[in-house]
Amino acid sequence: MSNIIIGLTGGIGSGKTTVANLFAEHGVTIVDADIIAREVVNIGSPALHDIAEHFGASFIQADGQLNRSLLRQQIFSNEQDKLWLNNLLHPLIRSQLIAQTQAATSPYCLLVAPLLIENDLMHLIDRLLVIDVSEAAQLKRTTKRDGNTIKQVKDIMASQIERSDRVAQADDILNNDGSSMITLKKAVTKLHQSYLLMVDTA
Repeated sequence: MSNIIIGLTGGIGSGKTTVANLFAEHGVTIVDADIIAREVVNIGSPALHDIAEHFGASFIQADGQLNRSLLRQQIFSNEQDKLWLNNLLHPLIRSQLIAQTQAATSPYCLLVAPLLIENDLMHLIDRLLVIDVSEAAQLKRTTKRDGNTIKQVKDIMASQIERSDRVAQADDILNNDGSSMITLKKAVTKLHQSYLLMVDTA
């Protein structure tokens, strides 16, 4: 079991996955809320059955998988449906996050969650690392990466905590506005060494 759990968060398009992968290169266990969120609605899962019952068969694709884009449209346009889905999935995701962080074997582990602050997961971590980027960079990266419209990306950003509020809660901040991979690697290595020191003195 890891001694310390570092929470890693940031707005959409901030580069959370890239940074997490760099930590993984140092042998750090990564517990990713997005991966868990996909796993709890796998084909045949009770949660997927509940979603089909609530929203209708059209939300399940021909291959049996969840129609994520249709569900995303539905919950962004209907607050009640979003609340229902959160009440279904959040406890499942939370229990998996706890189980996986407890099973981690590296000196510290990373709990990666885009809505770590918003979904009240701060009590699961010992320290918060925020990947910070400008809103212009978020828009540019996300429209290019996901093929979303600027309006879609702005809607997602609006559903997340304000950038200034996120930064205010951080113990560590990694600016990823225009960082080269070399710069990013150096910053991660420096943070990794500081976290190992914390483990040694804990």
